[in-house]
Amino acid sequence: MFSNKKSIQQLVALMLDYGVVDVVLSPGSRNAPLIHTFTQHGGFRCHTIVDERSAAYFALGMILQLKKPVAICCTSGTALLNYSSAAAEAFYQKLPLLVISADRPAHWVGQADGQTINQKNVLANFVKKSVTLPEVTSTDDAWLCNRLINESLIALTRKDAGPVHLNLPLSEPLYEFTEASISAVRRISLVEGKALLPNSYAEKWSSAPKRMVILGQHAPDFAVEQLAAALSQRNDVVVIAEHTANVPSAYSIAYFEQVLMAMDRSEEMHFCPDLLITIGGHVVSKRLKLLLRRNKPQMHWHIGPEVVDTYQCITSLLDIELSSFTDTLAMLTAGDSSFKHLWSERAAMLARRSSQLVGGIAYSDLKVYSSLFDKLPEGISLHLGNSSPVRYAQLFGLPENVEVYSNRGTSGIDGSLSTFMGFASLSERLSLLIIGELSFLYDSNGLWTRYTSPNARILVVNNSGGGIFRLIDGPSKSQALEQHIEYRHEQSVELIAKAFGLAYLSAKNEEELQAKLPKLLDKELEQATVLEVFTPYAENSAIYKSYIENLKTK
Repeated sequence: MFSNKKSIQQLVALMLDYGVVDVVLSPGSRNAPLIHTFTQHGGFRCHTIVDERSAAYFALGMILQLKKPVAICCTSGTALLNYSSAAAEAFYQKLPLLVISADRPAHWVGQADGQTINQKNVLANFVKKSVTLPEVTSTDDAWLCNRLINESLIALTRKDAGPVHLNLPLSEPLYEFTEASISAVRRISLVEGKALLPNSYAEKWSSAPKRMVILGQHAPDFAVEQLAAALSQRNDVVVIAEHTANVPSAYSIAYFEQVLMAMDRSEEMHFCPDLLITIGGHVVSKRLKLLLRRNKPQMHWHIGPEVVDTYQCITSLLDIELSSFTDTLAMLTAGDSSFKHLWSERAAMLARRSSQLVGGIAYSDLKVYSSLFDKLPEGISLHLGNSSPVRYAQLFGLPENVEVYSNRGTSGIDGSLSTFMGFASLSERLSLLIIGELSFLYDSNGLWTRYTSPNARILVVNNSGGGIFRLIDGPSKSQALEQHIEYRHEQSVELIAKAFGLAYLSAKNEEELQAKLPKLLDKELEQATVLEVFTPYAENSAIYKSYIENLKTK
């Protein structure tokens, strides 16, 4: 039997029709009719995570693995506010997160009634659509409810997807489960077109001597990989792709970050394109962004419908199918190869120099990442915490068939662990998270789950604080650095990991690191495992800065 709330019946029927069947629930009373109906209907797959903030990020990890929408459902009051950071991450990554919040009746808002806040539009800045459903008492209410749910689920599932918020006021009595079935209701369908690249842009391509394509963050996608493969076969275009773009390293300029590190201001113009094409989402490299902002291309095309003017020079938005772009390029005669040759030769030289430098450095954060990437197995899912991990990782190559994920939509540290745990819970691959200890501790409730995968592996780089702040010139000059900016501490994650049932390993020097890494990456282990690596906070920044300076040596 199901809830007799008609708004819930409409929502459940349409979610099934749109294929939104995975739901992450957080316990509560006001949302109990929703919880009951979802869990008692055989069409839904339900997970329960107590902490709403962790639950929302857990759902993001599920979306990344399933590549389809996932719903989250909470009770009224501040529970909904805990969804906000994950909603923002979903918004900027274009992830289809359906936020369902139970609410008190509108007439009780502001009347000193318990667990009652103004929930209308509370996530409006971070969702594609935000609606409050009516409590259905008439045919007009039913029509409005149906239309609003359809509008929301269309926004959730269309090509240019993103999160959606559905707020459901529910009056008492809440626990009347009297409906024997969920009836089908009207669905409004959307048919989206497939635009082709106009011929005039092929002519513009041919007119630009120096061409560069930057692939930003993107979930693994065959169309993106196919385009990258086609571009890599041409000698007249430079392809820059960070690991988070999820294309094979062979399709782009390897060690491009080292090229930027070693580049002299006097030679920047030689490395900048006349035509820039951007695909995908966020780019981590600040050096790349500064280079192109200082030396603006004549043309910048962004493939997508939104104005994303990262480099302050955008000239065209191309809302087209990537296959159309690939097909057009295949018909064009190859142009001047000197621009790509310049990038390729410089990258090859710096790859050799980087390998020599890293081989001789002392034990440090940089050494840890070098050792890890040397041993990284093929075919894993690699998750990168924000701040240092996503930046250090870019300095090293990846083996074949590695998927890369990171919460770069908002670049916050608050949900990396929860997102990873959600992803790993559904993945048959070995899944590895590289994360700093502050980020791990901040999100430690992400381990509070019944769905911990034995394939989950977590490398915690513990440098006794926010180590990245020592790599940035500004904070490193402040007398408040240790106690108030990087937050120096002597905490370990050992007891937290063990409290949640994970196996724990540790390493405090290079010898221990080399011994423990194979254990962490052993696919035969049948228990989620944490390896905490302690590095010398005082030496880390000096070693990193010395590495950059030595790259510049001609």
